[in-house]
Amino acid sequence: MDHYAARRLKDRVFTILGGLCVVLAVIPLGSILLGVIAKGLPAMSWAFLTTDSLPSTTSPGGIGPAIQGTLMLVGLTSLIGIPIGIMSGIFLAEYGTNRYASVLRLLNDVLTEFPSIVAGITIYLTFVLIFGYSTIAGALALCFILIPIVSRTTEESVKLVPNSLREASLALGIRKWRGTVSVVLRAARSGLITGSLLAVARVAGETAPLIFTAFGNSYFATGLNGPVGSLTMYIFSDWKQPYQGYQLQAWGAALVLILMVLLINIAVRLATRGRGARR
Repeated sequence: MDHYAARRLKDRVFTILGGLCVVLAVIPLGSILLGVIAKGLPAMSWAFLTTDSLPSTTSPGGIGPAIQGTLMLVGLTSLIGIPIGIMSGIFLAEYGTNRYASVLRLLNDVLTEFPSIVAGITIYLTFVLIFGYSTIAGALALCFILIPIVSRTTEESVKLVPNSLREASLALGIRKWRGTVSVVLRAARSGLITGSLLAVARVAGETAPLIFTAFGNSYFATGLNGPVGSLTMYIFSDWKQPYQGYQLQAWGAALVLILMVLLINIAVRLATRGRGARR
C-alpha cells in the first residue's frame, strides 16, 4: 500500500469513527425526546396550556401558571444576568491581565461549579427572609448560575477575535473601548448569543433554587413580588403524586419546557442569520 492509499484509509477510518461517535451522542438525546413526546403529547390541549391547576383533586387541571412563571423567571434572570455576564467577560478578555481579573476569573470558576441548591439557600437567607418569596428572589438565585456561564463563554468568544481587527481599529484613531464595542463585539456576536442561550437553557431547567425562592404558585401571578410557579417545580411535585392525572401533567409540562427551549434557540439563530445576510 502506497503512502497516498494509507492516508485515504486513515481518513476513511476516522470519518467512520467520528460518525459512530455522533450517533452514540444522538441516541440518548433522541430517546429522551421520543419518550417525552410520546408520554406528554396526550396531555396537550388549549385548556391544559392556559388554565389554572387544581392541586386539591385528582384532576390537576392546566399548567398556565407554570408557563407564565417560567417565562417571568427566565426573562427577569436574563435581563439581570446577561448584561453583567457579558460585561465581566469583556473585562476578562480585554483587560484580564491584572489581579482583579484573576480574582474575578476564580470567582467565575467557583460559581460555575456552585451547587444550585446552595444558591437558593443563599438567596433565601439574604433576601427571602426579609422580602418574602417572589419572582425577583427566584431570578436572583438563577443569576448565580447564569452569570458565570455567560461570562466564561463571552471571554472565550472575545479572545477568538483576531488581534488584527483590534489593531486596525486602533490604527484608525478609535479608542480601545469604542473599538471593543464596535468591532470586537460585532465579530464575537455569534459566540455571545450562543453562550447566552446555553445559560438561558440551563436556568430554564433548574428546580432546586426555586423551591427556596419562588416557592411555587398554582394560580397566575399578578406581579414580581409574590410566589410564582414554574414548569420544573410542577414536574418535580406532580411526578411524586400517586394519581395518573398528575403524572400525565408532569409529562406534559416536560414537553412544554423542551419545546420552549427549542423555540428560543431556533428563533434567535434565525434572527441572527438574517441580520448577517443583510450586511
